[in-house]
Amino acid sequence: MAYIDLTTKDFNETLDNNEIVIIDFWAEWCGPCKQFAPIFEKVAENNPDITFAKVNTEEQQALADQHGIRSIPTLMVVRDGIILLNQGGMLPEEAFGKLIAHVKGLDMDHVRAEMAKDEEDDE
Repeated sequence: MAYIDLTTKDFNETLDNNEIVIIDFWAEWCGPCKQFAPIFEKVAENNPDITFAKVNTEEQQALADQHGIRSIPTLMVVRDGIILLNQGGMLPEEAFGKLIAHVKGLDMDHVRAEMAKDEEDDE
């Protein structure tokens, strides 16, 4: 299996202990989730340097609520503990690959500096 199943018990630890985590929020009854699953699994298998995870929103409602999941599938991308993407909808395999390349190429020091600047501007 190229991904892990996350629960409230291991969610934060997984984000804290891995550089890049890509999470698929899904449910068993969701047709688009079932269509996206093989794409997610294939991309996960092709990127063993990234932690891929799935959250069953029916079983982990607290996690779905905590992260504002309102539609599924929702894809969340976290790098260095910073949520870079939290977006509903499926991604085609090609777009998913481009997203991963973009995330890997980010200068996270620059991202943190921009976040700090935004926080200062909000004060």
